[in-house]
Amino acid sequence: MTELPADLTLPEVTDPASVDWQSIPSPAFVLDESRLRRNLALISYVQEKSGAQIIVAFKGFSMWSTFPILREYGITGATASSLNEVILADEEMQGEVHAYAPAYSEEDFPEILRRSDHIVFNSVQQWERFAEQVEAARQEGRTIHAGIRVNPEYAEVETDLYNPAGPFSRLGVTRREFPDTLPAGIDGLHFHTLCEKDSDTLERTLEVLEEKFGEFLASEQIKWVNFGGGHLMTREGYDIERLIRVVRAFREKWNVHVILEPGSAFGWQTGWLVSSVLDVVHNVKDAVLLDVSVSAHMPDVLEMPYRPRILGAGDPPSDDHREAEDVPAGHPYIIGGTTCLAGDVVGEYVFPQPLKVGSRVVFDDMIHYTMVKTTFFNGVKHPDIGILHADGSYERVKVFGYEEFKAKLS
Repeated sequence: MTELPADLTLPEVTDPASVDWQSIPSPAFVLDESRLRRNLALISYVQEKSGAQIIVAFKGFSMWSTFPILREYGITGATASSLNEVILADEEMQGEVHAYAPAYSEEDFPEILRRSDHIVFNSVQQWERFAEQVEAARQEGRTIHAGIRVNPEYAEVETDLYNPAGPFSRLGVTRREFPDTLPAGIDGLHFHTLCEKDSDTLERTLEVLEEKFGEFLASEQIKWVNFGGGHLMTREGYDIERLIRVVRAFREKWNVHVILEPGSAFGWQTGWLVSSVLDVVHNVKDAVLLDVSVSAHMPDVLEMPYRPRILGAGDPPSDDHREAEDVPAGHPYIIGGTTCLAGDVVGEYVFPQPLKVGSRVVFDDMIHYTMVKTTFFNGVKHPDIGILHADGSYERVKVFGYEEFKAKLS
């Protein structure tokens, strides 16, 4: 495990074993303020030591009730991927608004332009389509930074679904498609090829970026470079000293402002999804039906896919290592959601005590890239959003009802 720098002190966090889960109304996404502050302390340290600007990517974490806490740690900007996120950033973040989308529509762009400080274009054609509007805003005295997203065609992402530099990717401009000269009005470059990676991957990526786009990085026209997201600096074992060293070296070599826009790093391990058992059924094996849905409330479990941790529960013995007479320690259950989708299932877990109607089942690490992806499929009750404050008090920030469900449909 990588040691933290000697001059970095992180706050203590809440022990989940000390939380009275039965007292929290179910279902609910629960953010732990102490864990968020721990992440922010580390992110703030990296920002200070590296000289980079670190902003929060709304696609991964956009719980705007926590933005006042983010501002305490010097996080005063956000990156948005749509008009709705741009408006949220402008109204609630109270800082710089950075916009990037694979394509902008004629209808949305004027409002995006009005509310944004940085706008990244996915193609040269998109820049050419909207350049006149950007230049008009500049003539009115506004400072609008415009960039092009480039694709270095290098990534170390194992899951194709999340690999923006995969074959035939639609995201970013490759070197062979990039013009020989930088388009007039462009003052920055952007790349995003990481997905929950360490700083060694960033270092190797920058080597490829410099090899392919170095002539443009050397241009006096380029003032800033956005390294995108995927820098999981708050994960245990992440080499943050290497990150600081790599960012500082890049800044000094090319004389540019560097921007990092992680999403997961902010919400990583900051909270839980609290659910309750509605029924226990038996079909060769015991299965429980929860008041949450895997497909509606934890979609990455099916998309990624991955197996989430459940507090207090363990894995059953593997079929490859189970004798006929073996009995798993504890009580095994197949954990499923409450929609009619047959595949609305997390998997099999072993619990130390039998589950019954009303028992709490608490999923770990359910804040980043989870709340932002939820749906109202089947019309099932959407989990509350709450905050477990540092003083131990619990605040229900949002309760969803029929009107939110109805408003989506007509």
